Amino acid sequence: MEELFYIASRNSVEIAEALFQQYGLHAIDEAAARCRHYHDLGNAIRFCEWRQIERFLMVLSQDVPVGTVH
Repeated sequence: MEELFYIASRNSVEIAEALFQQYGLHAIDEAAARCRHYHDLGNAIRFCEWRQIERFLMVLSQDVPVGTVH
């Protein structure tokens, strides 16, 4: 199974949580916009961080379990 997302640090999870609290389901769009912004600037590190957050938010927004359920 392809890896759906990767979170490099606890800080990224906290950022995702704050975005979700502020924007609701539109948090994914906000993360994508920030991802594009850093891509346009050529900042690969921040681009990757925001892409990870975007993917994490997509997984969290699903109505069904994703991956292994214990």
